[in-house]
Amino acid sequence: MGTPAYILPLSVLIFLLASFGPLAAQQNDIDIYSLTLDSKVTSRFAHTVITSRVVNKASEAREAVFQVELPKSAFITNFSMIIDGVTYPGEIKEKAAAQERYSTAVARGQSAGIIRATGRNLEQFQVSVNVAPSAKITFELVYEELLKRQLGKYELILKVRPQQLVKHLQIDIHIFEPQGIASLETESTFMTKNLADALTTTQNETKAHIVFKPSLAQQQKEPGKTDTILDGNFIVRYDVDRTNAAGDIQIENGYFVHHFAPAELSTLPKNVVFVIDKSGSMAGRKIKQTREALIKILSDLKPEDQFNLVIFSREVILWKPTLLQASTEHVEEAKLFASSINADGSTNINEAALVAVRMLDESNRKEQLPAGSVSMVILLTDGDPTTGERNPQKIQENVKAAIGGNYYLYCLGFGFDVHYAFLEKLALENGGVARRIYEDSDADLQLQDFYQEVANPLLTMVKFQYPQNAVELLTQDNFRVFFQGSELVVSGKLQPQAPDLLSVQVKSRLRTQNFTFQTEVNVADKEKIFQSPKYIFHNFMERLWAYLTIQQLLEKAVSASGDEQKNLEARALNLSLKFNFVTPLTSMVVTKPEDQDEVQVVSKPVEADNDLLPSFPLFSQNARISQDSMFIRSKAYSRSRPAPHFKTLKSFYKTNLDKSHPLVLSSPGPMERQPHFILSLPRQSNNHIPEALCVTVRKSSQPSLQILSDPIQGIKVTGKYEGSTDKFVWLQVSYKTPEVKVRVTQDSIVVTRSSGGKSSSYQWTGTLYLVMPGLKLTLENGLLLLSDSDKVTIGLVSLNPPALGLQLILRNPGYFSSQASGVVGQFYQDLQWNPSTVENKRELSMRGKKYTVTRKSVTNFQRSRGTTPLPTFPCWSLELPL
Repeated sequence: MGTPAYILPLSVLIFLLASFGPLAAQQNDIDIYSLTLDSKVTSRFAHTVITSRVVNKASEAREAVFQVELPKSAFITNFSMIIDGVTYPGEIKEKAAAQERYSTAVARGQSAGIIRATGRNLEQFQVSVNVAPSAKITFELVYEELLKRQLGKYELILKVRPQQLVKHLQIDIHIFEPQGIASLETESTFMTKNLADALTTTQNETKAHIVFKPSLAQQQKEPGKTDTILDGNFIVRYDVDRTNAAGDIQIENGYFVHHFAPAELSTLPKNVVFVIDKSGSMAGRKIKQTREALIKILSDLKPEDQFNLVIFSREVILWKPTLLQASTEHVEEAKLFASSINADGSTNINEAALVAVRMLDESNRKEQLPAGSVSMVILLTDGDPTTGERNPQKIQENVKAAIGGNYYLYCLGFGFDVHYAFLEKLALENGGVARRIYEDSDADLQLQDFYQEVANPLLTMVKFQYPQNAVELLTQDNFRVFFQGSELVVSGKLQPQAPDLLSVQVKSRLRTQNFTFQTEVNVADKEKIFQSPKYIFHNFMERLWAYLTIQQLLEKAVSASGDEQKNLEARALNLSLKFNFVTPLTSMVVTKPEDQDEVQVVSKPVEADNDLLPSFPLFSQNARISQDSMFIRSKAYSRSRPAPHFKTLKSFYKTNLDKSHPLVLSSPGPMERQPHFILSLPRQSNNHIPEALCVTVRKSSQPSLQILSDPIQGIKVTGKYEGSTDKFVWLQVSYKTPEVKVRVTQDSIVVTRSSGGKSSSYQWTGTLYLVMPGLKLTLENGLLLLSDSDKVTIGLVSLNPPALGLQLILRNPGYFSSQASGVVGQFYQDLQWNPSTVENKRELSMRGKKYTVTRKSVTNFQRSRGTTPLPTFPCWSLELPL
């Protein structure tokens, strides 16, 4: 009989993902007593060390499995197991050299340890080892990655999921950016009030230190229980100061990196043809989400842009015969066309792409494209070509010949049925990139975010120039286009005879004009910056250069062929072996200490390897899927998970209502309607009116209703009211500082940072703790609160059946200015309560109008599913005709 297996996952994403071993492991004698993650990010280059210490408390040997999820773009650089003081390191070899040992392991039915994709940006590393009775073992994994700027932010993500209480659990993130840290925010999808003080953030001009160190008590889901509350994502987002338009140059140990992302540039006009697959396989949610995303993207077009839509299945349909200006009239007409797209038929990718290119050619020939504009084709498909030209290589040749280097082609593959390698080469050969769109509830947001990445071109024909006698071994130094929110990165080695001053010019095209950025730095002064070992790691700049070089060589190899491809791969392989990186060309061989003939081979996949594969972990023969977590679990145990328990808003309402009218936890009488707004009002002098007003509106359907506007607070609340159902189908809160929009529907919460910034989607059943300068968002027990020390607190609730809809709650009204207006804002201007002789009724005067309000018990449907009887609270109710 085989030895039972116990999973000890610690997954970290930097892009950082950390997922820690299951609770049941502790109950079955394998105990994780320490988990630490230490990540040092210096000049965007992240070096992460994951250390897990376990002990076998059983009287017989047990098999422990160390499982880590890491970014697909990261390279593992080291792995070791320390047993009884002896270190067993992983050895990185050329993939071909490790293939024989890998094949042997598979033939013997052993886990081969291959890295597999487990999500959108993640892949899983896994090794296993037998642990003797009472023995301790230390696992250590190291990986590195260059963080990429997207939509104006660098992002580090951790998924914290220990699934057991851990005596010593600590996450340390050190960020050192000599340019200066311009903004820093943290987000967690598991943080509660009890965990808030386990997180500390310290920051100065150039450095930040983020520590998460929860105690055992803080990790407990309930006092006295062994279930852990730590289950979700922890994210750090930041950006840097950009005072020098020519970019920032950093130098360490003879190597340099040049980050270039000039601000304050005007956007170039663009000419874009959207090519949308409407074949039968797009039916259902795919086509619905595509329609929704396309309508939103069309709304974001600028008046100076030109555009057209090409819809294809077996036949190719043009919205208009030629590109049109993105005027309000044209955009609205295009939205109507997009809303009518239905899925049916086969897939003629070749003809659709060529029609789009010919359309750009025709407009170019007629000189209808604005001078200095950027022309692109954005292709979305979910499958292989099934009609017309079906040979992928021939399609690539046709499209490349047609484009001729004049336009950019971006390919979006929807789901896992696409031939991703085909789309990737098609895009890379024509100046674009490929991206997989994952079939999920937020697929429309994925499409919108991708569009935002390419929506605002700023410069074209960007060329970095350094003195010939100063640098060598440069990474890519010329780029066809630079987009707002991104960053161009060049790295290289300084020559021994390099001058004391390193000068650089960045030449580009800005509309129709040549434009040059230039700067000069002192080499010795720059090298002094990296003297503190606390925030850096040895030779980090050289490793950054090697990482970037390998990534670019592998990308070039995708679109190359024959000897050129072999040469590019050979160069990437040599660098991978020299710097000990696990790349698609190398493998790590891990020898098990109990059997020197038994090995595990870790090989890194590419995105194309994920086609037709599910996006969850690799399962070994002695494991099964746990329905509640989708993580590998041993046969020896399973863990049931209780149904979610949602608390009421008792404490929230209690702080806003008169203490003479406490919350009543009893079943209410019949109620006609649920309030749309619950308002905390300033107390009136010499009376005892409760400080809560429940407002329902009565109006015909409104596409957009201004609920609240306060220009001094920089807050605006809008919503769509549906008269037939008497509910708001969406509410949106917009802030001026920070520039953030929070849009909620019955099903989800979407947070969008800045104009054209990244959008993040959340579910009402989850938790959220997001802190950014000037705003905090918390989601707990179904209540989303938006707050800050000097702002009105806004609460948003998605009501459960039978009271479907959305509800808006306001607290701290003293922060409203005299300029507050709107359906709700008017209650904070000239509101008077008048005496009444009728019990439980009052008269309210506002702007010359009088209203009668009645004191009622209002049902708190907010996340009260399964609660009997339903809770209520007292409120002065008002029906407001609009």
